[in-house]
Amino acid sequence: MYKLVLIITFSVSFSGCVPAPRFVHKEVKRDDVTSSGVYQVGVASYYGREFHGRPTSSGEIFDMFAFTAAHRNLPFGTRIKVTNLDNGRWVVVRVNDRGPFVEGRILDLSYAAAKKIGMISTGTARVRIEIISR
Repeated sequence: MYKLVLIITFSVSFSGCVPAPRFVHKEVKRDDVTSSGVYQVGVASYYGREFHGRPTSSGEIFDMFAFTAAHRNLPFGTRIKVTNLDNGRWVVVRVNDRGPFVEGRILDLSYAAAKKIGMISTGTARVRIEIISR
């Protein structure tokens, strides 16, 4: 009994020491897209000038002023609606690249797409991805 009380006391006293995650992204399997079309929720970032004019993973030349995105596994050409959950602004983009390669991020938007949903100043945003067409 003493050991049980000690274990409970120990776990309760240290349970507040672990910080809560800022935002954990939820990934839904490709075949499990909900009827509303929600595919993924998580953190997006953007890329621009340093990659402008360079080839993407699809072989297309990256244009920072086009409405495109990089995703780890959605097929190239997939059109997705990306909604900034902090301000409600959204944009439709086409997946033409792979990435992001930063842990905890689910999408890299082109500069133009990021500007449209108001995430240029912050660099990242909590977003919802909905598949429009594949």
